[in-house]
Amino acid sequence: MSPSVFPSPGTSAASSPAASPTAAELLDFVREAAADAELVASLPLDPEGRTWVRLEGPGGSEAWLIGWPPGTGTGWHDHAESLGAFAAAAGELTENSLSVRLPASGWKTLELHEDLDRERRVAAGQGRAFGRHHVHEVLNESTSEHAVSVHAYYPPLPLIRRFSRTGAVLRFEQVERPEDWQ
Repeated sequence: MSPSVFPSPGTSAASSPAASPTAAELLDFVREAAADAELVASLPLDPEGRTWVRLEGPGGSEAWLIGWPPGTGTGWHDHAESLGAFAAAAGELTENSLSVRLPASGWKTLELHEDLDRERRVAAGQGRAFGRHHVHEVLNESTSEHAVSVHAYYPPLPLIRRFSRTGAVLRFEQVERPEDWQ
């Protein structure tokens, strides 16, 4: 599906960017957008693949409304130098994350200590914010229900680093740039 741009709650095409949004402001935005039933209902859902539309985020941030079919996920990744937040609008998402900041470059494989894993369940109406270099994967573990969520990042994503994981070993796989997903 080709992404589209939709105005979001509290924004207008004529709005001028204000100061850089904080993680707390991004979280407020994604929660407000996730509570907008009309916006959420406008997202076409596909039974097999994720769908998305681009939203106008606060202060020049990048924002997305995303549909998650049952059993889908992102794989392990980070958002480089961007702050972020996401909120579930429908269904429940699981976020697995690491409680450590990884080096920005210079490595291919890391062995992780066993106490670094974190798991959060984010149900409809809930959200969370995160800082730069936050490594995580987001999953819809339902076997029968779609999930829908809203995500925002500032600054707009310059890149996403993708990782694979086998047990305690995290391996750097590739870098994706905006032209790869927009």
